[in-house]
Amino acid sequence: MTRKLGLLLAGALAAVGLIALAAAVILTRTHGLNTRERPGPIERWVAARARQMALPQGARDRPNPVPDSPEALADARAHWADHCATCHANDGSGNIDMGKRLYPPVPDMRLDTTQHLTDGELFFIIENGIRLTGMPGWGGGSAKTSVHAEEDSWKLVRFIRHLPRLTPEEEREMQSLNPKSPDELKEEQEEKDFLNGGDTDEQPKHHHH
Repeated sequence: MTRKLGLLLAGALAAVGLIALAAAVILTRTHGLNTRERPGPIERWVAARARQMALPQGARDRPNPVPDSPEALADARAHWADHCATCHANDGSGNIDMGKRLYPPVPDMRLDTTQHLTDGELFFIIENGIRLTGMPGWGGGSAKTSVHAEEDSWKLVRFIRHLPRLTPEEEREMQSLNPKSPDELKEEQEEKDFLNGGDTDEQPKHHHH
């Protein structure tokens, strides 16, 4: 009876897989591989299962060795603003031009889909990335060549846990740490020159972002 149940379950899973494949083929033929459309429910389900299977059991169970402290959060906040906010936004919402244009779009990391992951899973994703998405792996290599040390990744895990409680003051601080475009740097320099008594004939330019 157990074997029969197993065969039935395997058959049901195979049928679901075939249905998903057929739906994907139909959608592709109808709409093409268009990254401007949001992934459908089947595609989201398959992506979630693929991510789940890609995470080794040992990674899920790893505890965070970095204590939760104001100092660790401050370090991670600055790191996030400088390296991660370009795609994830300062508040982790993904509501930023780059994040919205990726396929699949960057998730809102304040929500349960991310917050229900273990610390070990979040660390593994930061270090190794997720295939078939825009999330790269930031770990690996020597201490000199890696983008940041493992300790920095564990601090980022602490910050991800803090995202649902991010304060307006913290977000304003992060805005000052975000990378600046050449135009923004030029504008800042012009304003500094003007305030320091530079050429008063040319008023500083103000742009609305």
